[in-house]
Amino acid sequence: MSQTPHITDAIIVGAGPVGLFAVFECGMVRLRCHVVDALDMVGGQCSALYPEKPIYDIPGHPKILAADLVAQLEEQAKPFAPVYHLGQRVEKLERTEDGKWRVELTDATAIIAPVVIIAAGVGAFGPNRPPLEGLDAYEGKSIFYMVRKREDFRGKRVVIAGGGDSAVDWAISLAEVAEKVMVVHRRPKFRCAPESQARLEQMAKEGRIEMVVPYQLHSLEGEDGQLSAVNVATLDGAVKRLEADALLPFFGLSMNLGPIAEWGLDMDRAHIAIDPNGCKTSAEGVFAIGDIATYPGKLKLILCGFAEAASAAHAAREVVHPGEALHFEYSTTSGVPQA
Repeated sequence: MSQTPHITDAIIVGAGPVGLFAVFECGMVRLRCHVVDALDMVGGQCSALYPEKPIYDIPGHPKILAADLVAQLEEQAKPFAPVYHLGQRVEKLERTEDGKWRVELTDATAIIAPVVIIAAGVGAFGPNRPPLEGLDAYEGKSIFYMVRKREDFRGKRVVIAGGGDSAVDWAISLAEVAEKVMVVHRRPKFRCAPESQARLEQMAKEGRIEMVVPYQLHSLEGEDGQLSAVNVATLDGAVKRLEADALLPFFGLSMNLGPIAEWGLDMDRAHIAIDPNGCKTSAEGVFAIGDIATYPGKLKLILCGFAEAASAAHAAREVVHPGEALHFEYSTTSGVPQA
């Protein structure tokens, strides 16, 4: 039996920082929102990948942790009573007979609205897993692809594998709480900011981090999901055993637009092409904001996504309430309208 569709003003696809701010901006022009995200939490990459990493380019915040930014954006959106559909993906997007948009989620939930605002970031994402035998038995128990809380690794022997920013940044950070941090990489040069590599090398000289170079992951030891050692090997086959309680493989993310790529929107190399005037896509009533949207001169910054959210919300209001005048006031004058 098909479910009765939810009826709302705007469907926001993506509950990352830009999607959450879009809820607020829609609320300020009195649009009700349902929000869909494939993750089981709000915050997108900020929550899933680096909740305890500081962000430095949010206006008014010289430094703010990603998790704190998400919490404040969620609180900011709260007065407008958004309905969240977390752990769900939009499988279908289609026109209704009266010209509105109908989306169908993974669990067969249907939502109908005059406008859709796509704030899906880079699309659905997941970690690139190392090709190790028996890997799945340890995942989520002693092998992790993200760090939610540094305290989870206090007093532990941690192996970090990878050569990018995430590997280097977390090695530096976890060295403050872990018993031992070992960094495995196939070459001495890392793909990170020069100052980060310099700090990593300095901490290695001080004995606070062990550099396991040039090596790559070879095999795992342990039982019942708990690691006891990670074996690494050189290209010549020489194996080294690292006693460890946890392994953090940071080999980047696998990005996938999923069904979005099949919605008939004009695309530009895995991004949705938009008119920056209102963030309109090639489909009437569909808008795109944040990292998934592209146009000449586009900057992939959260603060730019925030501005796009405001622009899209005002353009969306014209679709939801055509011909109805909006007496725009600054929030310092109007306050926050009640949902």
